[in-house]
Amino acid sequence: MKSFSSRRAQAIVVAFAAGSLVLTGCSENKGSNTGADSKKDQKEASVQSKAVTYADAAGSTGPAEDIAGAQSGGTITVYQEAGLSHLDPGQIYVSDAGQVANLLFRRLTQFKEDDKGNVSVVGDLATDSGKSSDGGKTWTFTLKDGVKDAKGNVITSADVRHSVERLYAKFIFDGPTYLQNWLSGAKYRDALPKGGFDGKHLPKSVLDTPDDKTVIFHFDTPRQDLPQTLAMAGYAIVPAKDDTKEKYDAAPVATGPYKVQSYKNGKSLVLVKNTNWDPKTDAVRHQYVDGFNFQFGVTESTQTKRLIADQGDDKNAIQFTGGVEATQIQDVIKNPAVNKRTVKGYQPYVMQLTFNLDRVKNLKVRQAITYALNSKSLIAGEGGVYGGDVAPNYFAPTLPGYEAGYDPYGRLKTPQGNIAKAKEMLKGVPAAEKKVVFAYGNTENGQKRKVAIEDALSKVGFDVVSKEVDSASYYEQIGKVKNPYDMYVTGWGQDWPSPSTVVTPIYDGDQVADGSSNYSHVNDPKVQALIKKALNEKPEQAAATWKEAQHYLLEKIVPAAPLWYTKQFQLSGSNVGGARYSSVSSLLDINHLFLKKS
Repeated sequence: MKSFSSRRAQAIVVAFAAGSLVLTGCSENKGSNTGADSKKDQKEASVQSKAVTYADAAGSTGPAEDIAGAQSGGTITVYQEAGLSHLDPGQIYVSDAGQVANLLFRRLTQFKEDDKGNVSVVGDLATDSGKSSDGGKTWTFTLKDGVKDAKGNVITSADVRHSVERLYAKFIFDGPTYLQNWLSGAKYRDALPKGGFDGKHLPKSVLDTPDDKTVIFHFDTPRQDLPQTLAMAGYAIVPAKDDTKEKYDAAPVATGPYKVQSYKNGKSLVLVKNTNWDPKTDAVRHQYVDGFNFQFGVTESTQTKRLIADQGDDKNAIQFTGGVEATQIQDVIKNPAVNKRTVKGYQPYVMQLTFNLDRVKNLKVRQAITYALNSKSLIAGEGGVYGGDVAPNYFAPTLPGYEAGYDPYGRLKTPQGNIAKAKEMLKGVPAAEKKVVFAYGNTENGQKRKVAIEDALSKVGFDVVSKEVDSASYYEQIGKVKNPYDMYVTGWGQDWPSPSTVVTPIYDGDQVADGSSNYSHVNDPKVQALIKKALNEKPEQAAATWKEAQHYLLEKIVPAAPLWYTKQFQLSGSNVGGARYSSVSSLLDINHLFLKKS
């Protein structure tokens, strides 16, 4: 998933970017010391790589367990610097929109976490996490009784079918594509070009809805990860009768505990209670507060100052995907009364400088840039040890198969960059190839990254032409195959604990298309063969194949320069209760909040 915030580039991707929801480990507000000791942090982060469990009907039955001390009433103010990229569920693959989706939209399954960081997949609209047959090639879901959307219409299997088929339409370009690829192959759009809007449907041999309550998926190979896939925000339900296609982004119909009352893109978003949401059908979400008031355009500096001061409505405020601004971290850490209002956690995102291989074709140029980049300077702009650790490769400490010592460019020994080695790589490279166009987001941290990258690359002879990009549409712009940029900072985190959710979405040549997460446009036959091999192996065998794929990519192709692993450090007002780090969103747990006094 793409990571997105003013502090951390969009993702998973992701978030994500990004996006999505990413599955990482839980770090409670109480007793979380993330940031002070990088080795300890990475060791704790490795716990996040454990597999989730799939819950049965009993574990999927609502209501969700009450939160100790929770009160009802009041409105939470939400601060965010950049506007949202999308509100259409099918377009959501970024962590900021994914957070909003937790409040607005339900899907067939959902991630559920406890206070100890254990994560399971439960039935959300479905009665359980799904029943597999035929060795995992067939999955059957039965819908819960009486689940309605915000307009009072009962959700049926036809709505689920519609929500899947609409993803085949060309106007859906920014969301996850796992399910579509699994059902219909890499060229899935050819199977249903109009996305079902013309009355045509996927065949029953692929997607069957024999009655109003039953949904059956048929795959050509086992898909044991399907329950986790369907828990992603990008696969939330869009009621068929209310789908307005491209216009749906501006006014989606809610199925979760809150609905949109008003939305001014880039300025504000007001959520109020969805009175048709039934807590007895929901094992994950709560509806403690009356609503959420999102204010966009508030910089991290301003957010942090307001929350430290903790006056008036700021007592009821939270940071959304941004974090404590770097220069004010010590003001927070040294004040016990403020520090106790923080949540900290190791995120699954690897921030990297991604190269557009259609434009930066010289391997030596990509290698030289990778050697020259100053991770230490970049991390300082994120908050130092509280913002991240140097990334020597593409796999984060939260991912199975992470190799702490795999460092082909010596980034751990020379985090400030290896200028001599970079200059050596550039010998004989024409001057025209040393002029590079760098895209950056128009946020405070985007500016910091711009300065750090320009400074590092100018020292080895590069002429960096920096181009500012609107942060809300950042990933949409760099996601165009014919974009006019040579390189851009991206962040990606696993969608669940498997290297397949990192290597496949961002390095699979079949994914080169507008809106795809393959931002480097890498399309290499050996990488393709390794991906195909790993996807057809058991996890213990696949681990070696994914390792080989990463080594080949980083050493022989260099589609991106690894920069840093991200950490989250967020602050909330003193009247906000239930604040904890989420193992699902890698942010403040938006489903766990209440106001102590309304």
